[in-house]
Amino acid sequence: MTELSVLADRVAGLKDKPVLCVGDAMLDRFIYGAVERISPEAPIPVLRIEREAAMLGGAGNVVRNLVALGAVPTFVAVVGDDDAGREVGRLLGDHAGIDPCLVVESQRQTTIKTRFFASAQQLLRADRETSQALAATSVRQVLDRAGTLIGRSGAVVLSDYGKGVLSVPVPAELIKVAKECGVPVVVDPKGTDYSRYRGATVLTPNRKELFEATGMNVADDAGIVAACRHLITSCGVGAVLATRSQDGMTLVTDDGQVHHLPAQAREVFDVSGAGDTVVATLAAVLAAGGSLLDGARLANVAAGIVVAKVGTAVAYADEVVAALHHDDLCLGETKVLGWEGARDQVEIWRRKGESVGFTNGCFDLLHPGHISLLTQARAACDRLVVGLNSDASVARLKGPTRPVQSEAARATVLASLSMVDMVVIFGEDTPLELIRHLRPDVLVKGADYTVATVVGADDVIGWGGRVVLANLVEGQSTTNTIKKMNGK
Repeated sequence: MTELSVLADRVAGLKDKPVLCVGDAMLDRFIYGAVERISPEAPIPVLRIEREAAMLGGAGNVVRNLVALGAVPTFVAVVGDDDAGREVGRLLGDHAGIDPCLVVESQRQTTIKTRFFASAQQLLRADRETSQALAATSVRQVLDRAGTLIGRSGAVVLSDYGKGVLSVPVPAELIKVAKECGVPVVVDPKGTDYSRYRGATVLTPNRKELFEATGMNVADDAGIVAACRHLITSCGVGAVLATRSQDGMTLVTDDGQVHHLPAQAREVFDVSGAGDTVVATLAAVLAAGGSLLDGARLANVAAGIVVAKVGTAVAYADEVVAALHHDDLCLGETKVLGWEGARDQVEIWRRKGESVGFTNGCFDLLHPGHISLLTQARAACDRLVVGLNSDASVARLKGPTRPVQSEAARATVLASLSMVDMVVIFGEDTPLELIRHLRPDVLVKGADYTVATVVGADDVIGWGGRVVLANLVEGQSTTNTIKKMNGK
């Protein structure tokens, strides 16, 4: 097996591995709209709001990444007794794989980061937060809750965003317990005094943070390595994984090893949350018994996926495997995605100003009628997503002798077509839930339907999209083809 194949197998080993994350929970809000005029009150743009979204940010994004990789995270964090804190709790509840242990501090403001976008341009970010150290009672609750969980975990992440949860003495106490239990500790550090993370397995500063913590020149490889070694010696940590944006990553360990990993991103669209992806991937690999180097390599691949997405995004296990196979086999990026990965990709296209079309079917035996439908669908949009009925769904719709080809085979054939940009498998009898999940701009079906009978038409039209009815090729159907094959 090649090195990349071994790493791909390592991804499968992340499933169900327990990881404890302790850190600063945040609420990330995104407000999208259009700018069509300048305010008469001041020389500023007027944003006409079209939609809003909220997701877990800060350390919450670390646990989102852990879930995406298949790990099972437990999350110890502190929120205020406010609407934002309750929304953080609700969002955690939406992820079945996360075990939340939230401490509520009544005098605390839950951190909210609100980003305003017009088309692909971020106009403004507004922060509302409390950054002082925790109250003594909150410190005790965090230490008690996390302390009982460390021994059951394969790794611990300390995600420090400087909002007070990981103020002294919390990091030292948790690292002490972890060392006693033989559990590795990954720290995403903040501030300039990294000595409070003494005893950690690995720190993951970015280039700017590395400079601020050491005051050393970090402009080139030699400078990065020297600064990492200074932290290892002065702060008593086992290793430093320095993330270097377009220059990749550098792993330096306390036994003198140095590994420079080139950047994996093919396109950088949004770097927010990439550091969360790095620590989550590194911790998950360590929890699975992998080495720091394997963890760094997979974290590098995962970060390359995330920076091509929008906002505080995550890297899914199947995306990491696909990226590894891309490098190993020199194949094009896979077009067959799961529901969450598909929604991330659709959002990337939409942020680039590209219209997204959707059509669906069983596509059991591909024939000229299918090709005509897909060609017309692609002509109606910039990017075409094909919803593909699963094997079980086809059997319910077409009978027990169908499908002739498995969903994997059908998806592979569709993905090989130039007019198809993405294939997403759905198990329901209709694609309605998938349509609502992806929110396409254009919905395409054959002209044997009317707009009123197309599943999802009301939804698509309701959010400003349109429905296209494609011309049919007479006499072409999979059912007729099978009949001819059977001599009927």
